Amino acid sequence: MTAHRRPPITDPRVRALVAAAGRPHSGPSRRTFLLGALGAAGAATVLAACGTGGSTGPGAAPSTGTDLSQSQKLVRWANWTLYLDQDDSGTSYPTLEAFTQKTGIEVEYSEDIDDNDSFYGKVSGQLANGQDIGYDIMTLTDWMAARMIRLGYTQELDRSRIPNADNILPALADVDFDPGRTHSLTWQSGFGGLAWDKSKVPGGLRTVSDLWAPELAGRVEVLSEMRDTIGLIMFDQGVDPGGDWGEDEFTAALDLLKEKISSGHIRQVRGNSYAQDLVSGDAVAVIGWSGDITALNYENDDRFEFAIPEAGGTLWSDNLMIPVGATHKANAETLMDYYYDPEVAAQVAAWVNYITPVQGAQEAMVAIDPELAENTLIFPDEATLSKVSTFRSLTPDEEELFNGQFLDAIGA
Repeated sequence: MTAHRRPPITDPRVRALVAAAGRPHSGPSRRTFLLGALGAAGAATVLAACGTGGSTGPGAAPSTGTDLSQSQKLVRWANWTLYLDQDDSGTSYPTLEAFTQKTGIEVEYSEDIDDNDSFYGKVSGQLANGQDIGYDIMTLTDWMAARMIRLGYTQELDRSRIPNADNILPALADVDFDPGRTHSLTWQSGFGGLAWDKSKVPGGLRTVSDLWAPELAGRVEVLSEMRDTIGLIMFDQGVDPGGDWGEDEFTAALDLLKEKISSGHIRQVRGNSYAQDLVSGDAVAVIGWSGDITALNYENDDRFEFAIPEAGGTLWSDNLMIPVGATHKANAETLMDYYYDPEVAAQVAAWVNYITPVQGAQEAMVAIDPELAENTLIFPDEATLSKVSTFRSLTPDEEELFNGQFLDAIGA
């Protein structure tokens, strides 16, 4: 099944949730670094930018759960919506079914992550006590992955069970929040940018400031992921979110956001569910995620457009991790190994349309869909990567301050 001909989703639960998957400190701007880093190393090298987001090294871990993998052929996976290949009816997942046939391990797959903060709020208490949160794999963005690892809320991976992890792109193999990838593996990466309904915004959007056009009042939504929404506003204000900035620059971006919320110009601040508002027509212009819009277009006759703003867009990664209290660790590692097979990774990428972290997937994609193998939103080239930046790492104090101020501003 190629992504270009993805059939309509008919399952009402899936349709209601339709959507999918935030993300160094001083020195030159991130864009300057990106432009300088590409060179002969190629576009994959710049994906090291996705591997930033917090302090290094795991914290003092609570007691880990008993691994029942030998007696219970089960793995439980929490992911974002529209973040795994689906069948024609939208009710099952072909790669998961193939995994079960191959290994005998059943998968309880849940689209239970709407944004990082809300998921953390649901599970952090149990994780702090080393308890099983009901998942053996959780899929969280770099900055939240950094927090989870720093607090000791994840289990160390047994890489002997994940030989395919050697296929990870070199730029993602050693990240500051998880040196050597001992506690995490990248799931997908992607871009934050602008999206709109082409029939309702015929002139399109080129800048974040275009969102504030009077005719769009009350029909704009932005993301509840602080690093994407604030990052794009900062870019629009002439500040590279991956560069050297401080509280003044953050406050300027936040003040603009608060003004647009209080005036009603921004209809809502949303997680994944912004996409269903685009489909319903409640929102016509948004700050959104690249793969979501491609996915929505397959179901809605190419109704929407996505663009990286002229000033710059955000680059992020989501990561597979095993929670501290998970009870099927070996089975989770078997699943991770399966998804790092290039042919499987290509099948997933053909459906979700995000950047795959697996070497060899682009070559495997040629057999699935040659056009997708040239898609720069899945396999970005140097020109595309030169337009984006990752939100710089925050210290724990900065994270508490800035994230708290953002959540207060959006009423979360």
